Amino acid sequence: MRSFLASAAFIASAFSPGSALAAEGDFLKTLAGNWSGKGTVLTRIGASPINVTCSFTSTAGATTLSMQGTCRGLLVIRRSISADLQASENGYSGTYLGPSGQPSVLSGNRRGNAINLGVRWARVINGDRVANMTIEKIGDDRLRLQTIDKDLSSGKPVVTSRIDLSR
Repeated sequence: MRSFLASAAFIASAFSPGSALAAEGDFLKTLAGNWSGKGTVLTRIGASPINVTCSFTSTAGATTLSMQGTCRGLLVIRRSISADLQASENGYSGTYLGPSGQPSVLSGNRRGNAINLGVRWARVINGDRVANMTIEKIGDDRLRLQTIDKDLSSGKPVVTSRIDLSR
C-alpha cells in the first residue's frame, strides 16, 4: 500500500502545474543566445518576397522568453523586431513588436519543439487582424520563425515570413 501511495504521489507531482512550468523553463532556456540567419518576408499577400538577413539575441528565464533583433532587406532597409513571451499554466502570452512599431498580442501553446502562437495585429494586415506565428527549435543550433496569414480572396494559408536562424 505504501508503494502505491508513493507512486500515486509521484505521478500527481509529475503532472502538477509546477512541473509543467519547470518543463517550459527548461525548453525556453534552450532558446537563449545569439541567432542569425536568412529568410523571406512578404510585405503583403501577392507581393514578391523580400530576402532578409536577420540577427536576434534571446534571453530566457524560468517562464519568460525575450527576443530582440533586426532584419535587413533590399540592402538599405533595416527593421527592429522583438517578442516577449510569458509561460503560464494556460500556455503562452505576450507581445510582438514588428516593423510597424505597434505592439501586437500573442497567445498560444507549445507542442514539442514549437511554440504556436495566434497573433492579433495592432492594425489591419492583409485584410484582417489575425495570423499565426511559430517559433520552432530545430535541433540544438537552429531556430525557425514563421508567420502564416490567410489569403482572404482564396481562403488559403500563405507563409508571409520564414526566417531560419542558427547559432
